[in-house]
Amino acid sequence: MPPAQRGGCLRALGVLCLFAVVEAKTRTYYLGIVEEYWDYAPSGKNLITGENLLQDNVYATRGANRIGRVYKKAIFRQFTDDTYSQEIPKAAWLGFLGPVLKAEEGDVFIIHLKNFGSRPYSVHPHGVFYDKDSEGALYPDGTGGKSKEDDFVVPGGNYTYTWPVRKDYSPTLADSNCLTWIYHSHIDTPRDIASGLIGPLLVCKKEGTGAVNAFALMFSIVDENFSWYLDENINTFCLEPATVDKEDEDFQTSNRMHAINGYIYGNLPVLEMCADTSMSWHLFGMGSEIDIHAAYFYGHTFTSRDQRADVIGLFPATFITAEMTPGNPGRWLITCQVNEHLRGMALYDVQICQKNLSRPSPPSHKRRYYIAAEEVLWNYGPDGYDKFTGQGLNATGSESAIYFTQGTDRIGGQYWKVRYVEYTDATFSKKIWSEDMKHLGILGPVIKAEVGDTVLVTFANKARRSYSIMAHGVSFSKLSEGAPYIDGYMKPGAHVKPGETFTYKWRVPENGGPTESDPPCLTYLYYSATDAVKDTNSGLVGPLLVCRKNTLNPDGTQKGIDREFYLLFSIFDENDSWYLHKNIEAFTGDPSKVDENDEDFKESNKMHAVNGYLFGNLPGLTMCKDDKVSWHLIGLGSHYDMHGVQFQGNTIDLRGTTRDGLALFPHLSWTALMQPDRVGTFKVVCRTFDHFVGGMKHLYEVSSCRNATRARQQGGTIRLYYIAAEEVEWDYASNKSLMGLIFDFQFCSYGHIFLNQAEDQIGSKYKKVVYREYTNGNFTQRKVRTEEEEHLEILGPLLHAEVGDSVLVVFKNKASRPYSITAHGIEEVGCEEQPETPITLPGEINTYRWNVPERSGPGKTDPNCITWVYYSTVNFVKDTYSGLIGPLVVCRKGVLDERGLRKDIDREFTLLFMVFDENESWYLKDNIEMYLHRNPDDFNATKNFVEGNSKHAINGKIYNSLLGLTMNEGDRTNWYLIGMGDEVDIHTVHFHAQTFIFKVDKDHRGDVYDLFPGTFQTIDLVAENPGTWLLHCHVADHIHAGMETTYTINKSGAVPETSPQHPHREELPLIYIYPLSV
Repeated sequence: MPPAQRGGCLRALGVLCLFAVVEAKTRTYYLGIVEEYWDYAPSGKNLITGENLLQDNVYATRGANRIGRVYKKAIFRQFTDDTYSQEIPKAAWLGFLGPVLKAEEGDVFIIHLKNFGSRPYSVHPHGVFYDKDSEGALYPDGTGGKSKEDDFVVPGGNYTYTWPVRKDYSPTLADSNCLTWIYHSHIDTPRDIASGLIGPLLVCKKEGTGAVNAFALMFSIVDENFSWYLDENINTFCLEPATVDKEDEDFQTSNRMHAINGYIYGNLPVLEMCADTSMSWHLFGMGSEIDIHAAYFYGHTFTSRDQRADVIGLFPATFITAEMTPGNPGRWLITCQVNEHLRGMALYDVQICQKNLSRPSPPSHKRRYYIAAEEVLWNYGPDGYDKFTGQGLNATGSESAIYFTQGTDRIGGQYWKVRYVEYTDATFSKKIWSEDMKHLGILGPVIKAEVGDTVLVTFANKARRSYSIMAHGVSFSKLSEGAPYIDGYMKPGAHVKPGETFTYKWRVPENGGPTESDPPCLTYLYYSATDAVKDTNSGLVGPLLVCRKNTLNPDGTQKGIDREFYLLFSIFDENDSWYLHKNIEAFTGDPSKVDENDEDFKESNKMHAVNGYLFGNLPGLTMCKDDKVSWHLIGLGSHYDMHGVQFQGNTIDLRGTTRDGLALFPHLSWTALMQPDRVGTFKVVCRTFDHFVGGMKHLYEVSSCRNATRARQQGGTIRLYYIAAEEVEWDYASNKSLMGLIFDFQFCSYGHIFLNQAEDQIGSKYKKVVYREYTNGNFTQRKVRTEEEEHLEILGPLLHAEVGDSVLVVFKNKASRPYSITAHGIEEVGCEEQPETPITLPGEINTYRWNVPERSGPGKTDPNCITWVYYSTVNFVKDTYSGLIGPLVVCRKGVLDERGLRKDIDREFTLLFMVFDENESWYLKDNIEMYLHRNPDDFNATKNFVEGNSKHAINGKIYNSLLGLTMNEGDRTNWYLIGMGDEVDIHTVHFHAQTFIFKVDKDHRGDVYDLFPGTFQTIDLVAENPGTWLLHCHVADHIHAGMETTYTINKSGAVPETSPQHPHREELPLIYIYPLSV
């Protein structure tokens, strides 16, 4: 290595050592809030492609009504002492992030904050202990005096925060050496953060703060429309400020900067590191509903929570520490693999820093594949009918008609696409196919390798444009990289021209395989990356497995596995396919009539597919009872591709935990193990509401192939519940007088559309249907909810069972339309022959029996009780939006007492985070008639009407009106977190002042948990910090929409207040008003 290059590498390590702090118990930082101008692309170029940004008239160029790439922001800066006269330089790659704050267990952070800005701000930490006078967050918590002084620092003012790093807030044994957290201003959190006030905070194990190579990266679509400085930026940078319409969608889009640490288009200063030297990535996301990020590190893998990967999912307030030992010298790309987010890219440079670095290449087993790209005519519904309804796919009024009706300006269900196809040898004359491959559909062949192997893939491009193969999970040189970008290397494998062939060489290094906690084979994908968005939407994607040594049989099948299935969940956007114009010409009745920008036309081309099939048309998912089955699940696509995959009728094993589903995102993948114990036909679906309606649902069949075994006997308790579905008037904000001033502020600024009644706004009250428990089968006396159950609100009763039990639900439908009741995770008795739950008509009573076998209970690494959910499936989407949902908790044997309640904890709480879309409720017309006094058939739904009916609720309550989250100091509590809903239902649940333990396969610490549709989690929280604390979804637009409440921990020995969770308005100091009026 040239001396200059070595010097650069060493300088990089010197910068990285800024993370190191001296051994001291008090970590003192002087932070100043400084306003300055920030350039998102200071080079003026796209450093990934080399293009001049003058060509980008959306994000980077000033105009009459465009701000451009420079914005005024507020930023945390570090200074040497309380004179704030000398700034401590920070690493350039931190961008507009504040300095890295770092301490280890037993230390104390002392943060001296000086506000040089023009409006009040604060600093609020995640992941550390604080008292009320150091929380740095403005909301009604019943305190006053000094305990409120921390809530905001006025312009020119200063305040000192104290944050002890207690043992019970430190990394667990299974956690990384240092946990990634953040700090940020918390007056109006979304606006404060969008304005720039955020930085990384690290909490490390004892003696864990030595110099270590590390980088902190924030993936965020920085929404400058939320910034406090928007008006000033318009007046400063728009050439004709008077022409700006701040509500114009194109203007708003231009202000959403897809950034890493505040840089776009590769302008983040290159991240330098040394080959074969271990380092850490401290990664976090921030932002709104569209901030679904799949952070991909090209050329390398890493471990996070003892799981091997090369992509990590990041969402608003997701915090991840990933460990990597880079071994591939060269300049590599970091991207978010969500299709719309590819503007936020960066580069990292792996340098050879040691002389005579030995890189031996031991002999390895070679696996050869011959794969061609071929254009094909693809049918998304080859059977021609919906396997769930029996209707033709183009039947008028059906859910499938929008995608399968061919017409004057509609393509229908057939499209020209391009596929990866496997051949036997380099002559590419004989294709490989077997019955086991039938279910692969549009997917390319399965590529498999073991640790130590070399994979040679000869790729023949038989299509009419350049394509490539880019592989996740393996190691390769620049010569074999399938993605084009400016890195100083010639890469023939990044664009293989039509008619040409290229051989890729991939390795699986010894440190690149599954960890001890991983399953035997890790699931990845390969795809064409010449133009990653268009190539994949056109069809070029396939599965890749990386397995432990001696895991594969000579024929490539997995040892100890009877059946392998590979499922890609993706909305293929045919509008973004290379073959759109060919499809329009081939299949529309009159191509000249097609408007490619018409929203209905575009929607008809978004195919909600599993392996390229919709509405049950996926073939080949057949297996035998008691087979050992491995499911390899892959995500791909845009920010709409948030998939809650659920397997009805059986459960899966995920790293020792029991689930019946999981969340999938673009370029993320899972390996799930199943041993089906029931014969029958069952559903495998995406529970994201729009995707379910759009056809992302299929069937798998379990047959009795061997000698019949004796039916399993349920020897446990029969737990009897009397539950009715009944219609009620529901108020999403029934405790408006208790909201407190900060929530009143949000009500005035943001909440009026959700709470006020107006000509086109229903308000907070709606007719709904709920599950309610009764004392007996007469259904005359509703069971009164206890104080412990008060917080359930819209949820049905909390049902408990142990492994081996049977749950007997006597269900009466007291509503006006048909409903049912079924649960996740359990064995539904009587549904063996068909996958649908029996319907109960209005006025009828039915009995539903759910068995709870061993596979429905906690896995070997689960907590004592795991969370499931029950709901109605007559029309799954509309029934749930109308209100029918409740929790079911399944525990290990011996956990419940004779009353059916848990005896291993002090309190249990259930929280459903979901945006109730009243536009999709069965009772929408009733609500228009009852509350707007209009004829629903003549009512014209406005944009405000539709938005106002989207209630961002916790247990059906918004803006701090959820009551009953009260416990005592020292209580051990479990929280059953439930995510349901649609594409907007990405929820990052944050508890102020407390951390909790959640299990992946071992204990991990967090203060935010990520929830998605169809995902459930039990977390363990010991109530250690007395006070009234904020609990909220950290997604920016959900905060403004009222997805917040408070919980109270009563001090040990103190007499609880009458309403400790909701302090009276008169208790709030008048000073609260000041920052809200600035």
